[in-house]
Amino acid sequence: MSAVPEAVTSLVRRRKDPIVVQTVRSCVGAVLAYVAALGLTDNPAPLTAPLTALLVIQVSLYATWTTSMRRVVSVVVGVLIASGFSAVVGLSWWSLGLVIIASLVVGHMVRVDEFVPEVAISAMLVLGVSHVAATAWSRVAETLIGAATGVLFNALFAPPVMVQPAGEAIADLAGRMRRLLERIGRELRGGATPEHAVAWLQEARRLDQEIVRVDAALDLAQESMRFNPRVRRGLLARLVLRSGLDTLEICAVVLRTLSRSLTDLSFERGGEPVYPKEVSEALFELFAHVADAVDNFGRLITAQVTANAERAEAALGQALAMGRADRRRIARLLQRESRRQPERWQLHGALLANVDRLLNELDVEKRSQWLAQELDRHTRTPPARRTALQRMRRKAAVAHKRARRQLRSPRNRKRS
Repeated sequence: MSAVPEAVTSLVRRRKDPIVVQTVRSCVGAVLAYVAALGLTDNPAPLTAPLTALLVIQVSLYATWTTSMRRVVSVVVGVLIASGFSAVVGLSWWSLGLVIIASLVVGHMVRVDEFVPEVAISAMLVLGVSHVAATAWSRVAETLIGAATGVLFNALFAPPVMVQPAGEAIADLAGRMRRLLERIGRELRGGATPEHAVAWLQEARRLDQEIVRVDAALDLAQESMRFNPRVRRGLLARLVLRSGLDTLEICAVVLRTLSRSLTDLSFERGGEPVYPKEVSEALFELFAHVADAVDNFGRLITAQVTANAERAEAALGQALAMGRADRRRIARLLQRESRRQPERWQLHGALLANVDRLLNELDVEKRSQWLAQELDRHTRTPPARRTALQRMRRKAAVAHKRARRQLRSPRNRKRS
């Protein structure tokens, strides 16, 4: 019985998948372009129109518009080159070579990017027919029909905004960091060996691959918001997502450095536990709170672009306050360890420095200040969008004040 709901849930999730969206929209747009070309041209099989529609209909409106412009320019340039050559020379091996070279050179000059070969293709197709003028006009007309159909299709049926998948990718990345921090704390308390430490370092290094995947999802989300009528707070969403990924990327680097320090310390200790029991218990609590902070940061990024962020913001502030209290306690314990074993004070100091960097990067107050400054900077540059951006800036300022009140509340001061 549960298989049917799971299948339905999977289908709903796939509805916003970029591959599914691209496939459906390209198919419908190509068919519409073919039907339009049949009615507007004399060609009984105007396949250039649906081909153009397939190439120009992308997931986002911005990509559709820019692709259609490059596609039209490439076809027109190729037709003009072929028309000029056909008036002087016929089709032969050397004239074909000259057409191809000229088309590729001019294609790079007019900057049609991925459609540079299309310039040469259009020129060759026109050069190889007996009625050059009729073929040239037919190819240009079908290209214009296909491009116009693609742009109008995306304008009338706006593509989905890919903000939610990007937010979910950031939350997943934060979840992986949380699990790594929890694992380090748990295994330290259980008496970690050098093999454990090496595994932590390898897992921290694998975070780089995850960051690349999240960055691609974020690029898609940013592109889907451009020219999209569904987007009401595009600038704020872009700033929130991009700054969130930048913060997590720094945290990944710090996690890698922290794991490296613990690995070096574990090899120095040989077969003994990395830290004594009292320190390991304190580190377990610290890493648990830092893990909660990282996870709540990822939830905050998602909440800021989809719904109310107050709960995630409060949870992040609480986790940071408890993490700072743990950090002060561990600093005192590691001071005693350094007096007992002075040769290891650098590794203890590196651990504390990395924890400080993690807590500072995730700080709610600093993030709110940064968002307010960025919104203010963008407000000063485009006057036409000033009113909307001022509203965003005021909202970021309110979030900043709320975060300060939460971090300075009596409950958080008591716990710290």
